[in-house]
Amino acid sequence: MENSPMNAPAPVVSRAERVQYVVSPGGVAVWLVEDYAVPLVALEFSFTGGAAQDPAGKAGATSLLAGLLDEGAGDLTAEAFHRALDDHAIRLSFSAERDEFFGHLQTLSRHSAKAFELLALALNAPRFDAEPIERVRAQLNAVLRRESADPDSMAAQAWRRAAWPGHAYAKSPRGELGEIDAVTRDDLVGLHAKMFARDSLKVAVVGAIDAATLAARLDDLFAGLPAQARLTPVPDATVQSLGERIVVDYDVPQANIRFGRSGLARRDPDYIAAMVVNHILGGGAFTSRLWQEVREKRGLTYSVYSALTTAAHSPCFVGATSTKNERAAESLNVIATECARLAADGPTADELEKAKKYLVGSYALRFDTSTKIAGHLLQLQRDGFEASYLDRRNAEVEAVTLDDARRVAKRLIGDGKMLIAVVGRPEGLEAPAAA
Repeated sequence: MENSPMNAPAPVVSRAERVQYVVSPGGVAVWLVEDYAVPLVALEFSFTGGAAQDPAGKAGATSLLAGLLDEGAGDLTAEAFHRALDDHAIRLSFSAERDEFFGHLQTLSRHSAKAFELLALALNAPRFDAEPIERVRAQLNAVLRRESADPDSMAAQAWRRAAWPGHAYAKSPRGELGEIDAVTRDDLVGLHAKMFARDSLKVAVVGAIDAATLAARLDDLFAGLPAQARLTPVPDATVQSLGERIVVDYDVPQANIRFGRSGLARRDPDYIAAMVVNHILGGGAFTSRLWQEVREKRGLTYSVYSALTTAAHSPCFVGATSTKNERAAESLNVIATECARLAADGPTADELEKAKKYLVGSYALRFDTSTKIAGHLLQLQRDGFEASYLDRRNAEVEAVTLDDARRVAKRLIGDGKMLIAVVGRPEGLEAPAAA
């Protein structure tokens, strides 16, 4: 019985072996996972650039560009372009983060030729007609006005400005009220020309399409783009104003709090251990120390978390919560105490094992749809990994020892000094600054 198939260990399934490296005749490279279980094709791609490339005094230009690429291209007006998407049930969108510009395509396999045709037009021949520019600008301004009165968004804005004074990261990737109105059509054309280039292009495709068919279509999408981008250099930066508490006076019953300091880059050898440590502190939702101490034991808030962010030029360790104004000081004290305790003593062996078990087990959730798989493959490329990392990642999590976690907790949290931004009328903190 010991050697029977019923008792044999389950075979190890390699995710990396499913990834094909496809190169088009024009030299465009892509990671492909063929999957015919559902007749869909998902394509995700990115260019280096993003909101950090916005012209001076025109924050929001890249977000405006992202909103306009599907608003008419080639011979198709905005209305005709959207009608073509709708008629073929094609989902096409674009987005901008701080350092990256993204494209997202999902289509039924039987409409993939049309979907690739429309994407090629959007990438290579956007119209930037006057009416869509003003309409999308108005939509972005509406979002920015709403955020300007939202306490949580205000806290994030105050934190960014103090963390990175004078740096591109100080502004929201979505833009700034007033500045987006200054963006011209020429600005959009210039951004398109300098960011969309093959040297920073990353592409991932998952679904019902074979390598030969995909290779034949890639050149229509990307081969006509410039070989090299002409990006404005973005300097590396560390979080400034550590130890300061910035209070923005706003008449709301709750204090909205952001806190953080510089963190670890994704390719830092200690990043995986830092991910485990963060899960224990505030990334593990209901099981984290912050959740237990701030919410469960004291009832100070409905939500509290910490996270690692991996922006290219300033990775951070950040967190947020909201609480009654009269309990803001207490909440911050509890957060500081837990951070200091973790930095001094590290996690317990039980905390470490539970965190690793969760992080290993939950990794499979990144692969339950074609769009998620494509997105994760794209992220790996952006982070500089090979597909083999798909099979190595969980082993790296499992390899984190208690000594590793204790050492990295000290490195991540350091002396515990955080930049803190609070929006509201918190009691027991410094006098509010002018809103």
